[in-house]
Amino acid sequence: MSIEPNDPRLTAYALGELEAEDLASFEALLAEDEAARSELSAIRQTTALLTNELQSDDVQLSREGRARIESALPSKQPAKVSLLRKKSFWAISAVAAALPLTLVALATLNQRAAPQLSEQAGKIAMLDEPAPVTAPAPMATAPADLKSKAMGPPPLGRADRGEIAPDRQPDHNTESYDSLQDNPFISVKTDPRSTFSIDVDTASYSLVRRFLTQNGRLPPKGAVRIEEMINYFSYQYPQPNDGKPFSVTTEVNQAPWAKDHRLVRIGIKAKEVTAATRPPVNLVFLLDVSGSMNAANKLPLLKRAFRMLVEQLDHRDRVSIVVYAGASGLVLPPTAGDQQGEILAALDRLEAGGSTNAGDGIELAYAMAEKNFEKGGVNRVLLATDGDFNVGVTNQSDLVDLVQNKAKSGVFLSVLGFGMGNYKDSTLEKLADKGNGNYAYVDSASEARKVLGEQAAGTLITVAKDVKIQVEMNPAVVQSFRLIGYENRVLAHQDFNDDTKDAGDIGAGHTVTALYEIVPVGAKPPQGGVDDLKYQAPGQPSAAAASGELLTLKLRYKQPDGNTSQLLEFPVRDGGQEPSRASTDFRFASAVAGFGMLLRDSPHKGTASYQSVLSLAREGVGSGRDQSARRELVGLIEKAQELK
Repeated sequence: MSIEPNDPRLTAYALGELEAEDLASFEALLAEDEAARSELSAIRQTTALLTNELQSDDVQLSREGRARIESALPSKQPAKVSLLRKKSFWAISAVAAALPLTLVALATLNQRAAPQLSEQAGKIAMLDEPAPVTAPAPMATAPADLKSKAMGPPPLGRADRGEIAPDRQPDHNTESYDSLQDNPFISVKTDPRSTFSIDVDTASYSLVRRFLTQNGRLPPKGAVRIEEMINYFSYQYPQPNDGKPFSVTTEVNQAPWAKDHRLVRIGIKAKEVTAATRPPVNLVFLLDVSGSMNAANKLPLLKRAFRMLVEQLDHRDRVSIVVYAGASGLVLPPTAGDQQGEILAALDRLEAGGSTNAGDGIELAYAMAEKNFEKGGVNRVLLATDGDFNVGVTNQSDLVDLVQNKAKSGVFLSVLGFGMGNYKDSTLEKLADKGNGNYAYVDSASEARKVLGEQAAGTLITVAKDVKIQVEMNPAVVQSFRLIGYENRVLAHQDFNDDTKDAGDIGAGHTVTALYEIVPVGAKPPQGGVDDLKYQAPGQPSAAAASGELLTLKLRYKQPDGNTSQLLEFPVRDGGQEPSRASTDFRFASAVAGFGMLLRDSPHKGTASYQSVLSLAREGVGSGRDQSARRELVGLIEKAQELK
C-alpha cells in the first residue's frame, strides 16, 4: 500500500503532529515508499523556509523570502506545481495555526505568498487556537512575605495581537553550545578506574533532530552529547525486584567501529511508579514570557506542553505559576491539581513581551516551592525558557551558583528548552545539572507529549539521587579503555565515596545507558597512548586479577530524601560473545554512539561510517514500544548522510 502525495499525514508527520497511535503504521508504510519519502522531504523544506520567514522581525513575506520558497518547489514540472501548492497550503496552515499572529497579519502574509489560501488558513487558525483574551484577568496576590518579589508579569496582550516585542528574535544566530573534547583512551597501567555521574538528560538528541530536519544542516559539535542521544531512547532492561530503586544490566560484545576492541554496555532501569501509587506533587511552573519567547515554537508550544502535564494532575497535587520577563510575578498561587480549568486559564492568558530577568524568577519560584513544601512528596520547579537571559543575573556561573544553592532546600529543578536562533543550551544544561534535575529540549508537540505526557513520572518523580558509577578494570584482561560520552559528568575518583559531592538523579521508569570501549591485552594500542611510568612500576596484580573478570562495576546512590549513599557492586565478565549474538538493544545503542561520533567527527570513530551506522540502527529497531522513535533515528542518519 503506497501513500498518496497529498495525504495530510505527510505534513502532520513532518511537523511532529501525527498521533502516537498512528506513528508505527505510518512509518512502516513510509519506509517502503521512496516517493512518499521524497514528498516528505519537500514538505519539510517548505515548512522550514516558512517558519524562518514567519519568525523574522517582518511578518510580511519579502521578495527574497518568496523567491527562496518558490525555489524549493520542483522546477520545469508544471504537472506537480498544483500538488506542491496544495502541500504548501497544508504547511502554511499548520505553521499559521501555531503562530500567535492575528488574522490580519496572516491575511497579509497569505495575500503575498498564496492569495487563494488566505480565507482557508484563517479558518484553520481559528479552529486550532483558543480565542484571544482581550483583557487579562487580575493578577493573583502573592503571600505577604513574597509580595516584594511578585511585581507582576509584563503587560499582557502583545503576542496574541500580533505585535512584535522589542527584543523578539535576533537578526542573527546567537545560539551557544559548550565545546567538548571526547574522552581519551586511558592506560590501565596509569589508572584502572573510571568515575562519573549518571545523566538522564535528552536535550541533545532533540537538538540534533532539529538541526537536521528543520534547519537542514549538520549540528554544531557542541550540541552533540552522545550520552544524551543514547538515553533519549528506552531499552528493555528488567524492572528491579530486590527492593532497590533500580536494576543493573551489563552486556559485552565487539565494538562495531573497532573489530579488535570490546564494547561494554551498562544499563540501569529505574522502578516504575503508577498514577495510583505516585506521591503528591508540589510544582512551580517557572515560565519565561519575555519578548524573545514571542515565536511559534516558543510560548505557544510551551503552553501546549504544560497543558498536557496539567491534565494528569489530581486533588493530591498543587501547582503555582511564576513568570518572568523584565520583572518576576506570581500568576497563579498554589492551586489544587483538580482545578484544571483555573490552571489552564492562567496558562492561556500568558503572552510574551519585555526583557529576560531569570534570577528574580528563580528566587520567587523556589520561594513558592519551599513555602508549600510537600513532605514525602515531589517538590519541583519546572523552568521553561530559551535561556536568553539579558537583565538581572545574566552571568552563567552566577545563575548556576544560585540554582545549586537552592537545590539544598530539597526542591529539584527540571529544565525545558524551547525555540531556536537565540537558544542557550550551554546555560540550560548546567542549570539542570546543578539543580538536581533533568534537561529536555521541546521542538514539537510530539516531543512535549513524550516529556510531559508519556514520561511525566520520570520527569517529575525522582527514585534515586546522586547516582555515581565507578568502574575498575582488570589489568590482566584490559590494556586501555575509554568512556563514551559523559564528558561533562566525569568525577574525581575520591568523589565516588564523598557523599557531599553532587551527582545525577534517576526519575521513575527512566533507563540510563553507559558504554565503555575496551582495548584487550594483546590488541594493538590506540594512537595517542601514554608512555609507561618512569618513577614507579605498576603494582603487582592481586589474586582477583586471575579471576577472568573484565571489570568491577560499583554504583552509589541516595534515597530522594536521604543524605547517606548506599553501595552496589557487580563483577562483569566477557564471555567472548560474537557480534551475531548481540542483543537488539546493544546494536541500537552502538548505532546511536557511532552516529554521535560521526557528527562530532570523533578521533575515536574508527571504521564507523554513515552506512555502517545506518545498517546497525536498522538491525536495532526491534519491535518494542520505542519502535517509532528508533525508526526516526534511522531517518536522521539518512538525512545526515545526505547533508554530509
